[in-house]
Amino acid sequence: MMTITMTAPNPPADDLSDFAELMTHEQEFLSPRDLVDPVVRRRRRRRGLIITAVCVVLLLAVTGGYVGWALTAPVGAPTMTTQTPQAPTVGAAAVATPPVGASAISVSGADAYLGESASGIWTSSGTGEPLPIASITKLITALVILEASPLASAEDPGPTITFDKSDHDLYDRHYVMGATIAPMPTGTSMSLRDALAAMLIPSASNYAEALSSRIFGSQSVFLGATRNWLAAHGLTGTTITEPTGISPRNTSTPADLLAIGKLAAANPVIAQIVATPSISLPGAGPLNNTNGLLGTSGITGLKTGSLGEGTYSLLYTATLVVGTTDPLAVTGVVLGGPSRESVNASVIATLDSVRAGFHQVPVATSGQEIGTISTPWGDTARLVIGEAASIFTWSDTPITVTMDIETPPTYRDGSVVGSVTWTAGPNTVTARVQIKGSIDSPSEWWRLTHPSELGSMTDAAR
Repeated sequence: MMTITMTAPNPPADDLSDFAELMTHEQEFLSPRDLVDPVVRRRRRRRGLIITAVCVVLLLAVTGGYVGWALTAPVGAPTMTTQTPQAPTVGAAAVATPPVGASAISVSGADAYLGESASGIWTSSGTGEPLPIASITKLITALVILEASPLASAEDPGPTITFDKSDHDLYDRHYVMGATIAPMPTGTSMSLRDALAAMLIPSASNYAEALSSRIFGSQSVFLGATRNWLAAHGLTGTTITEPTGISPRNTSTPADLLAIGKLAAANPVIAQIVATPSISLPGAGPLNNTNGLLGTSGITGLKTGSLGEGTYSLLYTATLVVGTTDPLAVTGVVLGGPSRESVNASVIATLDSVRAGFHQVPVATSGQEIGTISTPWGDTARLVIGEAASIFTWSDTPITVTMDIETPPTYRDGSVVGSVTWTAGPNTVTARVQIKGSIDSPSEWWRLTHPSELGSMTDAAR
């Protein structure tokens, strides 16, 4: 049996066969993406587009939300920095003190400024021991007489007194003693009030003795009544041995004399008489007041006294206009001056120094800066006092300062944001605090570029 072996013929080796072989092995060169099913590939592309669109939308939303938040978010309030203005310091008033044996003054109506003790003895100098008071005695004599024989008013003439020869003899006796006298012709009649005027205005000693003897019947009874009167008023530092003051044994202390001066000033009859510069009386003629200070520096009375060199004295009242609601009532005494002129000069110096001690103290000027306002976005303004201010006070009374500042709704030039108050003694004065300059809102660009300076989203939504 014959075996036949068949062999396939070789294909032609041309370009087409090479390409066919290349295609056969194509899978070896394709990427994984080329192997994905086209349907799947389309789905993936669509999903990518959706994600991209969502990201873009989210980015735009976030960006828009930031802008909206940045433009509407609250910003911190402007910061105020303040400094309470310093209280001015003023030097103490120097009250002039008479360089004499003793002096004292009492001031009524100024307790709020000078202290409650001012209406007692506010200031004094020299000895507090009894000194001769000379014709100041006649004030005590008048007070004792009017207690025994009071007048209904300052214009009430009172009983009529007719002087006899014994009264006329007093004129000669006091003349010999060198006392101050006024005519008292025998048979002359005058009212009790006019007789008191003759005793107090020219300081006629003969009238003092005649009246005291006529009212009380004798000098011994008068002196007994005087001792009782002094005791009743607690005037234990005063001694009276006769009604005129010619005796150096008539003595008193500055403290007692201030009290006597107030009692005399409170008596309408005596107060009117001692304030009279001159008078003309029937029988006595024209009479001039020995107190040459009447009407000077506010002096309204009361009585002079002197027993010669080194004993010149003055018990006085004065009304001082110093700027307080009501004038001050001053009662003062000077004892033991070397001359009438020196006593008068010292009294005027004392009153003038008291008057000068009350003053207006400037505490602020208009536009005075007391603080600043600043903002995170760079705007600034000043806090200033809106007007000049001064406070009325006495001497170096301490001045305290308080300041009250409030947060304003807007920060515009001229806006009032508070006040400054100064206090000294019973007085206060207040001045406005204003904004100098304006604070504008932050710009949009500053808001967008300073997110850390802005409030939270929650704050913006409120």
